[in-house]
Amino acid sequence: MQQNGYEMPMEATLCVDSSPDRVQAACEGAGVAVLIPCYNEALTIGKVVDDFKASLPAASIYVYDNNSTDGTAQIAREHGAFVRTEPRQGKGNVVRQMFREIDADYYVMVDGDDTYPADAAAELIRPLAQDMADMTVGDRLSNGTYGEENDRAFHGFGNDLVRWLIKVIYGYAFEDVMTGYRAFTRVFVKTMPVLSSGFQIETELSIHAVDKRWRIQDVPIQYRDRPEGSESKLSTFQDGALVLMAIASLFKDYRPMAFFGWLALIFLVLGLICGIPVIVEFSMTHLVERFPTALLAVALVLCGALSITVGLVLDTVAKNNRKQWEIAVYEAYFDAASGR
Repeated sequence: MQQNGYEMPMEATLCVDSSPDRVQAACEGAGVAVLIPCYNEALTIGKVVDDFKASLPAASIYVYDNNSTDGTAQIAREHGAFVRTEPRQGKGNVVRQMFREIDADYYVMVDGDDTYPADAAAELIRPLAQDMADMTVGDRLSNGTYGEENDRAFHGFGNDLVRWLIKVIYGYAFEDVMTGYRAFTRVFVKTMPVLSSGFQIETELSIHAVDKRWRIQDVPIQYRDRPEGSESKLSTFQDGALVLMAIASLFKDYRPMAFFGWLALIFLVLGLICGIPVIVEFSMTHLVERFPTALLAVALVLCGALSITVGLVLDTVAKNNRKQWEIAVYEAYFDAASGR
């Protein structure tokens, strides 16, 4: 647009349309893609598809089958879902492919096990359509329904542990980290680098959102346990260990100075514990009788210094990567506004 010979800026063109009519349309499924990763969910997938078709009549429902052997894909197809196959096993692999392939204004991601209520989808979408959030999280914990319905040992403890670690490391307190019921904007999805291959994906999404300062809202939902005959694919201890490893890896990648700073502090403290008795002994006798201990102390202090150096170098790399990511987000916003 030009005025008095000058080209006017495009802010008005690029603004998100959060008018009441558009918000209401989005809450009915207009421009919404429902993403359902599935592995052997024949018992529940038909109901899940039907429920979301009723709650979001204008939405497109995609079921990604992850090598099911019980007819999950065929049942989903019969109930009107768009069915695609992801041959690489693992929920993270499925989510990565979903994010790559599906284009929509808003995305609702939900498990195919019928534990999450489809009628809560509109409340997950609403803050996105109102431009109040970039990711909404279906919170099963704050209203107590997860504790009442889920009888699997250690699941609640694992969720609380991950929540606590994210709060300590990143300063953000999620109500529910491990929930599989979330909604996202297009820009969030198209700039999300999915690295996980398995059930670490929920933790990765949460940490990415906090680290990149996306706007997050928790939306309380009514959780219900799996119906009789349906089995969880989550291994409490094996997948729990993978989640903890993912937290450590993402901490190292996103905040290397803090990660290696703490590592350096540990080395320095251990070096002082080993070295102070040697120094005291030398000051009294002018001899180093515990030579191996002295060498260990020096090695630990050097490891601490090396950790600090590595942290400084990687912190610079991480900041440059963040700058490049911010530019990619600007481009994604422009592409979304221009309808590309």
